[in-house]
Amino acid sequence: MSQTASARMLTINEAAERAPGLSKWRIREMCVSGELPHLKAGKKYLINEQMLVGYLTKGMNEFAPADKPG
Repeated sequence: MSQTASARMLTINEAAERAPGLSKWRIREMCVSGELPHLKAGKKYLINEQMLVGYLTKGMNEFAPADKPG
């Protein structure tokens, strides 16, 4: 039987707890600007935990659109 990893979604508060050096305000701004991929559920921003870890460890280059220069 294979195990599948479920996507854990974090609120802005939870993301700020896991991201040293990033405040709740900064994470919210990153979501609003599109810098950090997220889902919006009502008024809440939900961030995929794996995406956040990828952003913190590798940067957003892997998430940048292909047609964007640089």
